[in-house]
Amino acid sequence: MKIIISGGGTGGHIYPALAIANALKQDNPTHEILFVGAQGKMEMQQVPAAGYPIIGLNIQGIDRKRLLRNLAVPFKLLTSLWRARRTIQQFQPDIVIGTGGYASAAILYMATQMKIPTLIQEQNAYPGLTHRILAKRVGKICVAYEHMEQYFPSTKLVLAGNPVRQDIYHLSEKRSTAYTYFGLNPNKPCLLVLGGSQGAQMINSTILKALPDLLQAGLQLIWPTGKAYFKSIQAYIGNQAYDSLKIFPFIDKMDLALAAADIVVSRAGALSIAELCLAQKPTIFIPSPHVTADHQTKNVLPLVAKQAAILLSDQEAPEKLGPTIIQLLNNQAQQALLAKNMEAWAKPYATQDILTTINKLFK
Repeated sequence: MKIIISGGGTGGHIYPALAIANALKQDNPTHEILFVGAQGKMEMQQVPAAGYPIIGLNIQGIDRKRLLRNLAVPFKLLTSLWRARRTIQQFQPDIVIGTGGYASAAILYMATQMKIPTLIQEQNAYPGLTHRILAKRVGKICVAYEHMEQYFPSTKLVLAGNPVRQDIYHLSEKRSTAYTYFGLNPNKPCLLVLGGSQGAQMINSTILKALPDLLQAGLQLIWPTGKAYFKSIQAYIGNQAYDSLKIFPFIDKMDLALAAADIVVSRAGALSIAELCLAQKPTIFIPSPHVTADHQTKNVLPLVAKQAAILLSDQEAPEKLGPTIIQLLNNQAQQALLAKNMEAWAKPYATQDILTTINKLFK
């Protein structure tokens, strides 16, 4: 097959797109894959680094803070649709796959206009506006949550789960390697702090405030702060000898970080939830308040209802996060219950189910 894949703007759109591409290539190395992204967004670096070609559309969404920037939106939309059409004409794909983002919307829309088979992979419990608009036009919609017929035509739905990186599987076998890699003490429990691909200021400041208590409680930390926050946090900590604190701007070996972790603090992006459920790590989720329609809270509420996760709002986390971590650390039974209940939400065959749907669309 010749396949166009588009997803970007955030890691939550890019990583599922790359997982699908890798699965397609593994299934058949002769597949030709072209990515379409938005100029200036992170996919323009991440996708080539993964070994795939990418074309960038000059497209942007509505800027609610700098309203004057929105004057260019209609022009950029029209030029992006024209570029999307030209890309389809030149590449002649057998199928077009979208995982979210403005570029994904443009290429999917033009593909449906040109009668190319199309598929949406929706990660969240509450889908974005563009996917809801495109739902009636595309061929199939692979979703990660039940009861999505309230947003999409039921005849097009495939409950597959979110595709995750292959290295997330079999983490228990990597635990000793992970402790060596991060220079950790194998006799002390480990907390992994995840603020999303860019980091989270509130989580960083709260962990920094709670750090003395967390270390006193016997924890060691793996803490990717995000590139924007790393230097200031490093300067604040200074030369204090924290052998139990491992801070990084970003972690490339997330599989090893998860393998080392006993407890996790995380934002509630759909992909993070999918990976943590597969890893079965007791997790305190703090949904980002800066996402559309509060969809991160909607992502995690089904897990909370089944005692598979702990939820703290962004507002209550500054006061409650530190004590909640220590309480969970000292409650082995609760840790075991959360891990056990997470197993029901794990979708280890998500990528394969999506691949099967793609092949059916092609045939």
